[in-house]
Amino acid sequence: MKVVFRCPPEMEAMLPKPVAAKLGLPDWLKRMPMRVFSDDLAMEVMTVKKCPPFVDAMSYGFLMLLATDIRVEAGRFSWDWDPPANLAGRPSRSPMTFHVNDQTVESPLFEEDRVLVKFNSFWAIELEPGWSLLVTHPFNRLDLPFRMLTGLVDADLYKDNFVNFVGQWLDPAFTGVLAKGTPIAQCVPVPRGDLEPVFATLSGDSAERFVETREHIREGPGVYRKAYRAKKG
Repeated sequence: MKVVFRCPPEMEAMLPKPVAAKLGLPDWLKRMPMRVFSDDLAMEVMTVKKCPPFVDAMSYGFLMLLATDIRVEAGRFSWDWDPPANLAGRPSRSPMTFHVNDQTVESPLFEEDRVLVKFNSFWAIELEPGWSLLVTHPFNRLDLPFRMLTGLVDADLYKDNFVNFVGQWLDPAFTGVLAKGTPIAQCVPVPRGDLEPVFATLSGDSAERFVETREHIREGPGVYRKAYRAKKG
């Protein structure tokens, strides 16, 4: 899958580039042990670090990164950021803007005192024909003080403008710096097309394969990873 990222030439040296998600895994996952003792079960259990689907999801697609440090104190956001003026197309020069929460009214997203933030990107993204870009919160990153909304961008057609990222700021007590390079969105290219559901029962050959797979998985840990996990690039 070829993905083309374009930014204004005047900003190329100051912007963090999008990265493959597998290169942006959080430190807490790297520190996590593979196994831990469970007092409830009185035995060792595997952590989610040993769960291939959990890690593969976090490693899939690419991450869009925060353009500059954002300081947060007493509910106020500030930054030192001075991109070139008079950029072609006159895009916003701010790394962050805001939406009124009324834009989510009558939805489960609406909360009276919760602000909607928009992290502005300075990258245009182009996918191959027939592909769209699923944009969402970085998978399993509940440690971040915001939660991005999920959207789908037809980035084979909408390829000549920046894609920005809107979410909710979750932690009103947060004080500190959201560092330049913090993952703000995870993006996964997906092919467009209608689904063709086929419904069937587990019978005949499919029932035999089901039983065989269940028995195979019961042989011990690591079977999915060794026998059923596709090799990733």
